[in-house]
Amino acid sequence: MAYHAKPGPSRRSGGFFLIILGALIFVTAPIYLADSPGAGAAAIAAGFGAGGAGFYLTFVRGRRRRA
Repeated sequence: MAYHAKPGPSRRSGGFFLIILGALIFVTAPIYLADSPGAGAAAIAAGFGAGGAGFYLTFVRGRRRRA
């Protein structure tokens, strides 16, 4: 019986997590921060930034390494 090592953690899971986190922040920030427009805008920008960073890590950086 051959022994097979368990595969390591996925390298791409961090990027997908950032995309999902950014989308959640982007969607829910206006609901919870409706009282203060400045904080709501900052939270929307943070969600957009987190999603963009996740997109870069998942799709763009991987294609640059392969090319």
